[in-house]
Amino acid sequence: MTTATHPSASAPSLTPQQLFRKQAAGEGLSPDEPDAAHRHVIVVTMENTIGALNRVANLFSARGFSLESVSVGIAEGQTARMTLVTTGNDRIIGQVLQQLNNLVDTLHVDDVTDEAFVERELCLVKVAATPAERSALMGVVDIFRGNVVNITPDSMTFEVTGPPTKINAFIGMMREYDVREVARSGRVAMRRQLVFETQS
Repeated sequence: MTTATHPSASAPSLTPQQLFRKQAAGEGLSPDEPDAAHRHVIVVTMENTIGALNRVANLFSARGFSLESVSVGIAEGQTARMTLVTTGNDRIIGQVLQQLNNLVDTLHVDDVTDEAFVERELCLVKVAATPAERSALMGVVDIFRGNVVNITPDSMTFEVTGPPTKINAFIGMMREYDVREVARSGRVAMRRQLVFETQS
């Protein structure tokens, strides 16, 4: 004779306040329920010092945070601007933002995910191309407003910039051909200034 077990019997007992906090943070209410993770785009302005990038990478590695994309470059003066793409529930993202703010090189941390912002990514794709295929390839590249940056007797290399959805679509179209190499820069992001929407 088997005894039926109610699903809630195996779940830990939580107070209403704990349930509310877990729901608000996107965490699962039982061990079997996955967390509601979201992708976040975080812009970090930091002092351009030796080892600054390593400190950020070590932070994500040591804490076990997900790091999908990172791009960094010189900004204004002696500062560097880093765009990070990470995934997690609200509690994890809160920890990421706090840890980034605690780094000695950090000047400003901005999670632009829920704000109006523009983002771009650069992609280079090298494709095997016979003379007979070049015309069809150029037709696809023109649709995506890409450029030819290198050509050899048996290959072509294209450059495309845009949001990640556009880059993904272009790479998908290129997979009909013999793709030899793909290089993506990672995202760069900046808050969008909605001048006309703020005027009465």
